[in-house]
Amino acid sequence: MRAWAVVRPAPVEEGPLRFVERPVPVPGDDELLVHVRACGVCRTDLHVAEGDLPVHRPEVTPGHEVVGVVSAVGAAASAARWGSPRPKAGGGFAVGDRVGVAWLRRTDGTCAYCLRGAENLCPRSEYTGWDADGGYAEYTTVPAAFAHRLPEGLDDVAAAPLLCAGIIGYRALRRASLPPGGRLGLYGFGGSAHLCAQVALAEGATVHVLTRGAAARRLALELGVASARGAHEAPPEPLDAAILFAPVGDLVPVALRALDRGGILSIAGIHLTDIPSLRYESELFHEKELRSVTSNTREDAREFLALAARHDVHATTHAYPLSAADRALADLKHGRFDGAAVLVNDVAR
Repeated sequence: MRAWAVVRPAPVEEGPLRFVERPVPVPGDDELLVHVRACGVCRTDLHVAEGDLPVHRPEVTPGHEVVGVVSAVGAAASAARWGSPRPKAGGGFAVGDRVGVAWLRRTDGTCAYCLRGAENLCPRSEYTGWDADGGYAEYTTVPAAFAHRLPEGLDDVAAAPLLCAGIIGYRALRRASLPPGGRLGLYGFGGSAHLCAQVALAEGATVHVLTRGAAARRLALELGVASARGAHEAPPEPLDAAILFAPVGDLVPVALRALDRGGILSIAGIHLTDIPSLRYESELFHEKELRSVTSNTREDAREFLALAARHDVHATTHAYPLSAADRALADLKHGRFDGAAVLVNDVAR
């Protein structure tokens, strides 16, 4: 099969990825083999390729917003069912089923975090496209208990960004504790933020977008946000909550200053450049809070996918052939598209 491999982490302009031939992977007993139809291009993939996130698996294949079809089912996966505190493999998947593969790949199911419903904090968690090969390939594998059922009527390219950009944006929104009808600021407006904005708007929030790209600001206004300004500008009113999607630590004090008293800033990314010194009086006083977001739980995914179907949350997508993954990552880095990029495996369609 054809697959991309991170052969030498480096700036994407220096060619850290190589398009290679590999054997089709063999699923483990608790896994599904998935024939990839589409895979979203996430900023986390860029961080892995460029070495911001140290590679956990040598020459790993990135990609964790995967939509595909089950091609084979491991021996233990064929009979298992969903729902225990330590879910066994399966979920009732069969050959021919369409599934989604997301960032969270596996947890131990036995630690204190897993048992209290916080599996995203599991110290032994594993991640698609980082600890194991992901979806920048014609085939990938996934533990069946961590595969996702997808809404009917949503095509492969439209569904792919929901599996990380959508889920993480949803968790970041919940971490921000936005009150009903509250004022929300979104810093950065890429794949995740433009999906998060749709959920917030559907739930009655007033949304203000602060981002560097003119195309992204246009998309935000088309989606119905109240305002769209530059990333370092002040919003037109104080914010009850804000989410930082851009991996830019310099924006943390900017966003904190924009918060009203008691406001919460949620940081959605897995990687963030250094945060400058904060001024307590102007940026943290009056009970403002700063919260991080770490991965997601499968419950987050189920909740978000149900919301997305109910509110017609949709991604603005730009399709690239699988063979152009390196170009898609470069375009993501330099802000050359709005919304989300998706790699399409024409052989699988």
